[in-house]
Amino acid sequence: MCTRPLMRCLRGEGGGDGLLWHTDLKSYACGDYSIAVVQANSLLEDQGQVFTSPSATYVGVYDGHGGPEASRFLTHHLFPFLHKFATEQGGLSSEAIRKAFDATEMEFLHFVKQSWRARPQMASVGSCCLVGAISNDVLYVANLGDSRVVLGRKVSEGKENSAVVAERLTTDHNVSDEEVRKEVEALHPDDAHIVVYTQGVWRIKGIIQVSRSIGDIYLKKPELNRDPLFQPFGFPFPLKRPVMTAEPSILMRKLKPQDLFLIFASDGLWEQMSDKTAVDIVSRSPRFGIAKRLVRAAIQEAARKTEMTYDDIKRIGRGGRRQIHDDITVIVVYLDDPLGSSNGRLAHSLVDYTCSPVDIFSLNEDEAQD
Repeated sequence: MCTRPLMRCLRGEGGGDGLLWHTDLKSYACGDYSIAVVQANSLLEDQGQVFTSPSATYVGVYDGHGGPEASRFLTHHLFPFLHKFATEQGGLSSEAIRKAFDATEMEFLHFVKQSWRARPQMASVGSCCLVGAISNDVLYVANLGDSRVVLGRKVSEGKENSAVVAERLTTDHNVSDEEVRKEVEALHPDDAHIVVYTQGVWRIKGIIQVSRSIGDIYLKKPELNRDPLFQPFGFPFPLKRPVMTAEPSILMRKLKPQDLFLIFASDGLWEQMSDKTAVDIVSRSPRFGIAKRLVRAAIQEAARKTEMTYDDIKRIGRGGRRQIHDDITVIVVYLDDPLGSSNGRLAHSLVDYTCSPVDIFSLNEDEAQD
């Protein structure tokens, strides 16, 4: 509490963004990471978390929809399941990650069924799910939905001034992509309206753009969709079969010396900038506060599109900003060890955990009162 007035002074009293939260830089076993989240919705639907230990580092970005419950649920359940299955199998693997996703989905289904009488609308809550795991110089990336990981890497190994290029490591499970539309249509050959163009975008059954998620149980369990308790929250036609899945796409990559950093972000960032723009910003900027820098660049681009300034947007309260930009979560992970000291190695031997707040507006209001 004693340091908060000083921190507000350093940020610029009254000049900060009351809907922005960030951790500027922390160390982990392979380098540094930075995290930032900005809240646009009345209830923050994005969540981000990083777990570090001497043997493994986990990164999670969860972009909720229909409410914050699924993304919040993921912050409490996915990493413990990932640790459980990795331990049982003697280390990280694609199979351990797949089992962790399956177990989390089943646990959320159990939560929905337990809540059914009091809160049947929980069946319509879901979340995109993006996870990165690093262990023994191997990177695993698993995703559901349209959050994205982009790698910044040097073109030439060993050259000091080598160009840094962007390499996307995930596939957006969004039916705005033609390949994803074809994938969904091939799974439902007897349904000519499985993907519908409505309100300027492609949507599954005219409802949702992403084809994979945690939650969205009403689109995976037709029997729940037909339940009279759910009718006020569902849609007027019954489903014959599931139209979404929780099957993650998983990539395994041996990290190389020219791999410099990873940008994990919800689609709120990628709606405002290209992979290349994000990588250029990271490669040309100081490490300290880099995730915050990306979030601010995204908001500035959103402001430009609406002929506003960032200061104009900062004056808009939570909820109102959703008309201009989405919730945005960014985690930048550097893939080297710049410390190279005994103090650095001591810090890396510790277990650490960072998680974004449940609600940034309320957090910053509490700090202002203090």
